[in-house]
Amino acid sequence: MALLRLEQVTRMVELPDAEPLHILRGIDLEVEVGDHVSIVGRSGSGKSTLLNLLGLLDEPSSGRLVFDEIPLERMRSGQRDRRRGRDVGFIFQQFNLLAGRTAIENVMTPLLYAPPQQFWRRRRLAADMLDRVGLGSRLDALPTQLSGGEQQRVAIARALVRGPRLILADEPTGALDVETGERVMALLDQVAEDSGAALITITHDRNVASLARRHYRLDQGVLTPSTAEPREPVLAGAAAPVAARPAAAPLGAAPTAATPAAPIPNPTTAETL
Repeated sequence: MALLRLEQVTRMVELPDAEPLHILRGIDLEVEVGDHVSIVGRSGSGKSTLLNLLGLLDEPSSGRLVFDEIPLERMRSGQRDRRRGRDVGFIFQQFNLLAGRTAIENVMTPLLYAPPQQFWRRRRLAADMLDRVGLGSRLDALPTQLSGGEQQRVAIARALVRGPRLILADEPTGALDVETGERVMALLDQVAEDSGAALITITHDRNVASLARRHYRLDQGVLTPSTAEPREPVLAGAAAPVAARPAAAPLGAAPTAATPAAPIPNPTTAETL
């Protein structure tokens, strides 16, 4: 079943001199429940604009966007906001953490608007998710006390804590070393599979893109299917890729002896950004 469908979607803005700037040109894309799609594009290709459309943050200039069989034009503003908060998890390239809040408070933020069964368990759910990304001992650390890689993992935990149906990852491993990046992608893939969520990864890293099941390239606002590019070899002295996907407990559940969590190791001093 299609969770998200774009039909001949365009996005255009008007420049100060009244000239139109065409950012997206006739985008066709269908994402099914449980799908894993990668979109590769250079800077300026329209990736951020497309991400905003996929996440219901923006509207197309023309064409049709359908989320869960409901056309976007039929959603009122409040309905769209509620659906985005409930069903879409964003992993931003720039983290967008709240500077004055601890790691666990940042991860708890989406749960402030969750149904009662999640709201009243928000601290436990946030702590469990931070533990799954290897930050169980850093719950009370402020963003300024975390490395770039640790901040990225807090952002990932925040995106996953509500169990979204669509996960949008914008350069999710950009601040991570090779081994930690592999483990983070394995976690994203595992969480998406456990919950039946669709995962869309927007990246310029061919190794990250190769982990998806379907591949697209965005060039000058035009989206076309592509084949997976070969993974780059790991250089001598770099951390080796993870061979197998780590086991993961169900979303929001505490690790048990029967279903051990696979924590992501904290970066070493040399890996700290």
